Amino acid sequence: MPKSGQAGASNGLVRRRPRPLSPLREHLRDTFWFAPALGLVGAAALAAVALFLDSLLITWLQRDGDYATVSDLIDIADDTKTIITTVGSAMLTFIGVVFSISLVALQMASGQMSPRVVRLYVRSRITKCTFAWFLATFLFALLVQASYQGDTDPRTVETVPFVSSIACVLMVLVSLGLFVAYVNSTLRLMRVVHVIDHIARESFRVLDRHAAAGGTAPGLAPPVATVIHRGRAGVLRDVNIARLVRVARRYGVVLRLIPRIGDFVVPGMPVLAVHGGTGPPPRALRRTVSVGVERTFHQDLGFGLRQLSDIALRALSPAVNDPTTAVQCLDRIVQILAAVAGRPLGALQHCDRQGTVRLVQDLPGWTDLVDLGFTEIRGCATSAPQVTRRLMAALADLTALAPPERCAALARHRVLLEQAVERGTPEAADRTFALRPDRQGIG
Repeated sequence: MPKSGQAGASNGLVRRRPRPLSPLREHLRDTFWFAPALGLVGAAALAAVALFLDSLLITWLQRDGDYATVSDLIDIADDTKTIITTVGSAMLTFIGVVFSISLVALQMASGQMSPRVVRLYVRSRITKCTFAWFLATFLFALLVQASYQGDTDPRTVETVPFVSSIACVLMVLVSLGLFVAYVNSTLRLMRVVHVIDHIARESFRVLDRHAAAGGTAPGLAPPVATVIHRGRAGVLRDVNIARLVRVARRYGVVLRLIPRIGDFVVPGMPVLAVHGGTGPPPRALRRTVSVGVERTFHQDLGFGLRQLSDIALRALSPAVNDPTTAVQCLDRIVQILAAVAGRPLGALQHCDRQGTVRLVQDLPGWTDLVDLGFTEIRGCATSAPQVTRRLMAALADLTALAPPERCAALARHRVLLEQAVERGTPEAADRTFALRPDRQGIG
């Protein structure tokens, strides 16, 4: 029996209900404003709680007549006032440094690897957390400074920022640790090998979500209606699967997503086909299809291969001429294709709680994924024997792993690679060397 939250039986049916907030969570991760805004709100709330505790502490001590302790707290708060003032100005400098480092990293990643990898920096949790924490510390320091009073009489003073001062110092210590972690994370993301590894890990997360894809679409009755896209033009990023399943169950129909995730859709294009029953009203399907300016990993099975192929193509361009990076991309492409070599691909069927198919989603097939991973690299690699040798080894390894019915696509790429090398390499010895399989390229 599959575990809770995992895909169902091997017949291609998804036995679990997707999380309704899953698309919203992914969209918020693609923005940079949410975490800093949340940090500012949290800082204001923390300052309110800390100042309230300070006021409560002073009131309790004055009621007991413990003015000596109140006087000691005033002295401590005065000593920390300089520290808090310094923190307020230093945090602005830290924020500027973080922002500058991020811009430099984005520029280098876009120019040296691919514009598609910029979203890795936007989605970086440590970057958002560091930026949000610095802003929160700065706001908290300002609010603490505003709470200082000129009255030093322990009998009449209303509040002493004792708890809030300690909290501010602790936030500064955490800020220093986050800054070190942020610099380390940014340096890792500026290295292409770590970017490639990150893309591969994201791709496997998508594969885990699509682990129950069926090989063929189920037998459906002719569509009784189609749903037209009425929003803005853009890339189909994802769909709200949970809501579509609920709507289909409520109206007793089966919905089929016509475009694939990652396709470009324009207003007036059909996006959903309704099979059986009566088509749901347009308001029931409102905001179930998300369109944006670029593809995302959330439900896109081929986006990881697309990014790896882009990085390899940039590395093989005459301006960069870095075949080793292309070989590293091929390593991960082989890893992804090997993971799906034995899996059924094609239609992904989402079921309701009773196990009835309610949503059918088309996925790339084996040939589509192989072409996406190898076609463009093969066309640019004829002058780089390190890459052609790695390609030959990759095709040989996948041929040994894939079922016999899937080896035709691999054999086609092997023949095309051999023909391209023969056309571009006049010497027989060079051709033999370039077509010799080697998992390290030129090991």
